[in-house]
Amino acid sequence: QRESTQKKTFTSWINSILTKHTPPSVVSDLYTDIRQGHLLLDLLEVLSGERLPREKGFNTFQCRSNIENALTFLKSRSLKLINIHVADIIEGKPSIVLGLIWTIIFHFHIEELAGTLACAYNQPSRDCSGAADSSPKASRSAKKSAKIKERWKVSATNALLLWAKEQCSLHGSINVTDFKSSWRSGLPFLAVIQTLRPGLVDLEKAKTRSNKENLKEAFRIAELELNIPRLLEPEDVDVVNPDEKSIMTYVAQFLQYSRSMSESEEDMQEKVREAASWLVAQEEKLAKLLVDTENETYFQKCKEMMSFMEAFNQGKKPFVPVLSSKRSEAELSEGQQQMREEWDKLISQINEWKIKLDQMLPSPLDSIEAWLQEVEHLQAEDLPDLQDPFKAIFVFREIITVFKGLMDDFDSHWDTLQSFKNEDEKNMPLVLPEKLEEMKRRLFSNIHFTTSSTFLEYHYGLSTAIANEVMLKLNIWDIKYGTKESVESLLENW
Repeated sequence: QRESTQKKTFTSWINSILTKHTPPSVVSDLYTDIRQGHLLLDLLEVLSGERLPREKGFNTFQCRSNIENALTFLKSRSLKLINIHVADIIEGKPSIVLGLIWTIIFHFHIEELAGTLACAYNQPSRDCSGAADSSPKASRSAKKSAKIKERWKVSATNALLLWAKEQCSLHGSINVTDFKSSWRSGLPFLAVIQTLRPGLVDLEKAKTRSNKENLKEAFRIAELELNIPRLLEPEDVDVVNPDEKSIMTYVAQFLQYSRSMSESEEDMQEKVREAASWLVAQEEKLAKLLVDTENETYFQKCKEMMSFMEAFNQGKKPFVPVLSSKRSEAELSEGQQQMREEWDKLISQINEWKIKLDQMLPSPLDSIEAWLQEVEHLQAEDLPDLQDPFKAIFVFREIITVFKGLMDDFDSHWDTLQSFKNEDEKNMPLVLPEKLEEMKRRLFSNIHFTTSSTFLEYHYGLSTAIANEVMLKLNIWDIKYGTKESVESLLENW
């Protein structure tokens, strides 16, 4: 019962998030759909506001790579993925899939929201000034950081519960002590709604109704009036021991609603101004860095770039909500449009800088980088349209020839990378070790493991195009040609 409730709740929550993705996507069966990795990456992109690397296809290797990319991203955010392995997700093991989704919900939904309450409830929030030591020395201490994060996990639950208690305490004897049976009567949900939007419910009348009636009414009002997705059904909560995680996920949406209510247009504009000011400062910092490192070695330029990107990614965190706004151009204010333009401009400059650095790689790494980019570009391209099978046949044949020609160089590039001596005549490093490792990973993990599947995909496309062309020709045999000569002529042309 608990597993079934979590699956239903988590699926509904994911679908409410995926409506913000471009293009939108939908989970039909959580255990099946998550296997491909695409929906998992879509979800993380919306939640983080970042673009994540992915394989476009759906074969086994590509699905595995997408799931690995998702797990790697989560680990980079210091999330503990205990006993969560790629193979288990591909198999769709319920306990593993639900555990992974709960980890995502807790970090991106509950922790993020509860963090806004932490100052008021004296919790060790990562966002409150003075709550934790943010000095460079402290940030370098991984163990200390992990302990703080573990404490915060408990505190996030407590902060959410304290907030719920606070909303209910305004309405007499309605009390909550946990995220389980306290909510069974439905009255706490109605009390929270009444606090957020006075006048929507009649609590005195609710006290005379059954649990199921109150739950049904609360979920209906929340969906219609507060635009809160209906993650639960009355039968999920009106049981002896309701699922704690499902109720927490749903209650957190009410907190999310209260946060959006309290943020006035003036507050939003202030955030936009701060973000725009920060972006301008980053542009100036980048421009100065380019001038200062103009005569530096390639190694030093890369080192400065890495330092800049670390500070940049850290500095953008407070502005992610306004920078990753999904509003269309028509809905943006003048300040927001200007901020978005500044953001696009800065990202373009950073990408140009990265391209130039790749072109400056010492030989023979420069040619290997160019080769890597060409292969990755080819693999990322959409397959030819099969609407015109005759044309598709020639396109697929050309792609196969190009790809085969590129892959003929794989072994020599791999040997070169393995044997590359990363030091100059003064025994100083030529390139950052991280860059070498990245190139090896791209060449071996991303390309070597997907080569066979890529060839299969191309040959499948070619075979399908040929089959479609043959079927088109065979269908013409329904027509009588009359004479032996006309049929012979037709066959000869074919």
